[in-house]
Amino acid sequence: MQSVAAALARLGDLAATTAVSRLASAFEKAGHELALVGGPVRDAFLDRGTNDLDFTTNASPDEILAIVTPISEAQWDIGRQFGTIAAKIAGETVEITTYRADSYVDGTRKPEVVFGDSLDDDLLRRDFTVNSIALRLPQMTLVDPSGGIEDMLDGRLRTPAAPEQSFGDDPLRMMRAARFASQLGFDLDDAAFTAMKAGAESIRRISIERVNDELSKLLKTDAPRAGLELLVDSGIAAIVLPELPALRLEIDEHHHHKDVYQHSLTVLEQAIGYEKSRGKLESPDLVLRLAALLHDIGKPATRRLEAGGVVSFHHHDLVGAKLAKKRLRELRYDNDTIAAVGKLIELHLRFFGYTEGAWSDSAVRRYARDAGDQLERLHILTRADVTTRNRRKADRLGFAYDDIEERIAQLAEEEELNAVRPELDGEQIMRLLGIRPGREVGEAYKFLLELRLDEGKIGEEAATERLLAWWAARA
Repeated sequence: MQSVAAALARLGDLAATTAVSRLASAFEKAGHELALVGGPVRDAFLDRGTNDLDFTTNASPDEILAIVTPISEAQWDIGRQFGTIAAKIAGETVEITTYRADSYVDGTRKPEVVFGDSLDDDLLRRDFTVNSIALRLPQMTLVDPSGGIEDMLDGRLRTPAAPEQSFGDDPLRMMRAARFASQLGFDLDDAAFTAMKAGAESIRRISIERVNDELSKLLKTDAPRAGLELLVDSGIAAIVLPELPALRLEIDEHHHHKDVYQHSLTVLEQAIGYEKSRGKLESPDLVLRLAALLHDIGKPATRRLEAGGVVSFHHHDLVGAKLAKKRLRELRYDNDTIAAVGKLIELHLRFFGYTEGAWSDSAVRRYARDAGDQLERLHILTRADVTTRNRRKADRLGFAYDDIEERIAQLAEEEELNAVRPELDGEQIMRLLGIRPGREVGEAYKFLLELRLDEGKIGEEAATERLLAWWAARA
């Protein structure tokens, strides 16, 4: 954390920018208060970059709109009923919200919006003390009624009000606690954690869309493990993502095996490391991180205790893919994300057969073909899934995967693997076989595709001969 003087210097630079100074002058001229609040102020103390410019004011939404319209290139209503107006000023997007004092009514999923008239009261109603610091503009006066600066110095996440009240006002704050613990690297206050456990059931009052958004934000942090452990330990994960705590399999005294829950968190950490070091995916990559976290959720359903102290999880990849898709649909993820995560989980064990014997070129082609546009993510997930402490085994798996990636790259260069298709198209198939569109065309196409994968390019003439022979044999 920076010194207060250094933080104030950064805030001074921010206040001097065209957008902020123009906004501050306009509100002062109109006789209304204005303060930079929350993330931008916090991040100035933590020496973190911020892309948000959030302000709060005693002006009503209509008054905000009247003030910003003459000085902005565009204005839009993010949610006038919630008191928030956005605008673009000097190329910068800003959000200005009327002081709030709202809370949830028992049994509802949406807060009852109540506007306030005091900056201190507005700050004391916010989620955590480190987000409850404001900078009055243009006076450049820090306002910190709940000791947020001291909490930042201590690396502590604490609610301004009693945590039971704060989480009762908005239960989503319990998930935000997990996210900020990961994002900021802070420890959650003991009283707040106790309140999370006691109030876990109230998360059901929150809409699925808001839960989805907060879970995704947590997974996109650089180190989501701490936040995920808070969700599991508090009981919230059992409600919003029950497959995760279910991984904490009971260890039978006669059938020892590694903790699948801790293994999954380690895989997630390692996947994030590969995501960043390989640099082929846009980071953070939510699809990869969801797949890494959920790749083994089929294990509890497929767990079997075998003779000799062996634990088996046969077909947990297929079962896990189905469970993951079901859960992600319930969490309202988009179809592309659901399909991609399901495919990665379904394929995540495929590579381990490679170490049992060298694959043929056709097997490597199938591996790449089946992965399709998820190949880079599959490379990362498979590498990250190696968490053994046996260095020789880890090195053997690593070298084997280096080899398969090199072979895929070589085959791709030689054969344009990314566009593998039969050497005869549907029109040619129908003409050669004298058939009309229908199931038989699809079967012939599949035969030619398998031929292409097994033998590589053989040319149209040879493909025609093989197709006709296949057709004759069918007849």
